[in-house]
Amino acid sequence: MAPQTARAGQAALVEAIAEAVHDGDDRTVRRLLARFAELATIADLYALRNALDAARPSGNRERSQPRRPGS
Repeated sequence: MAPQTARAGQAALVEAIAEAVHDGDDRTVRRLLARFAELATIADLYALRNALDAARPSGNRERSQPRRPGS
């Protein structure tokens, strides 16, 4: 998901969260907040990846293998 798509999804979620808060639907608020956090994280990861790519010397474009949790 591209950062612009994530931001558009965040805007729609903010509206849905506000409506759920207004309705007093705590279960829906929690579910929507979890989704909002997920989208925010995705957008931040794209920004971080772009910043790291820009900072990397041009001759070093190899991608390292992702580490598994706990290793």
